[in-house]
Amino acid sequence: MFTINTIQEIIASLKHNKLRTVLTGLSVSWGIFILIVLLGAGNGLKNGVSSNFSRRATNTVQMWSGTSSLPYKGLKSGRSLDFSDKQITAVDENLVESANQTGIIDKQSTITYNDEFGNFSVKGVNPYYEGIFNLVFEPNEGRFINELDLTNNSKVIVIDKKIEDVLFKDESAIGKYLKVGDVMFKVVGVNSKKEQWGDGNAYIPFTTAQLIYNPDRKFRSIAMTVNNLKTKEANDEFNDELKGTMSKSLRFDPNDTQALWLRNSQKDYIETMKIFAGITLFVSIIGIFTLIAGIVGVSNIMLVSVKERTREIGIRKAIGAPPAAILRSIIIESILITTTFGYIGMVLGVGLTELINFMMVQSAAQSASDTGMSVFKDPTVQLSYVLISTGILIVAGVIAGYMPARRAVRIKPIEAMREE
Repeated sequence: MFTINTIQEIIASLKHNKLRTVLTGLSVSWGIFILIVLLGAGNGLKNGVSSNFSRRATNTVQMWSGTSSLPYKGLKSGRSLDFSDKQITAVDENLVESANQTGIIDKQSTITYNDEFGNFSVKGVNPYYEGIFNLVFEPNEGRFINELDLTNNSKVIVIDKKIEDVLFKDESAIGKYLKVGDVMFKVVGVNSKKEQWGDGNAYIPFTTAQLIYNPDRKFRSIAMTVNNLKTKEANDEFNDELKGTMSKSLRFDPNDTQALWLRNSQKDYIETMKIFAGITLFVSIIGIFTLIAGIVGVSNIMLVSVKERTREIGIRKAIGAPPAAILRSIIIESILITTTFGYIGMVLGVGLTELINFMMVQSAAQSASDTGMSVFKDPTVQLSYVLISTGILIVAGVIAGYMPARRAVRIKPIEAMREE
């Protein structure tokens, strides 16, 4: 049975063999520590880049009209190409994968509230823009533009939190009126999502923007979401079909690289996730080999430990100690070492990843120029991975101690005591 005498015996053995105990423990701690740090680093890199994609729906395609650089069917090069409602209709009718299209009118304008003013980007958009670009509205921060605003050509405006901080200081902007150029708008919502750059955007109904800024009803950008494009090849095919549709509608050469600019976030996301899947696999392999090195270290040290104690085992058998008690003592010793030092390695590894995460959060919070972009975020590891790894090392230590100890207790006492 497991008694106080057994514990005292184990502690005395560990104290007597301090170097062996420390070496065994270091093998365990180092294996767990490195595994946690490597997995944490891989997760941090993946989470950081993934968070940047979350700034817009990952299945987003946005295009901008350019200037033709090739002649096409009697038309000269150098033509400025602009979108109209016709192009949005063409996309909707010809590309079944596309959905939720919105034209985007982008103008710079002075926005004024009382004595405060600033020059900001004013975007004319429809309600789909909110979902495409993942805008965020906290409780009591209003809403985004809706269909009724479009139908009525309403003079309502949604502003980014940055603009509210500049123009409204410590008061809420909801329900207030501000002037965009020479036109008054009522603030109906405040978007709290951080922009990657710039001083913030203001959003007004697309139809209202057309009346104010674009009497010719032309604009330069269209954004949309796409469905069922799960591979890079499918997205490449969609891009080609989209460019072909636009070339017919706007009348430019499909091979003209200056006529249309595309950004397919879905394609970028798929390619990036493949890269990180490879990185995760690579880091996991390194971590596993590090764990194996720890297992080998524990096993070798336990083998040497039992070998050194063969004479001791013979003496204990000679004075009447049962083999089961001797085996139990060695196994408990290996469990105690691997568990204690495994816990130490786990605490140090988790502590380091949490410290790095805390420092990064504080740095982002204190940085006045924070753009919200990140390449490293939340470098933590699932606790289940840590516990499984520690359990593997404990089992390895038990096996490494049990096998040679089992052989040793089978040796006759007189033969065991002859061992040097």
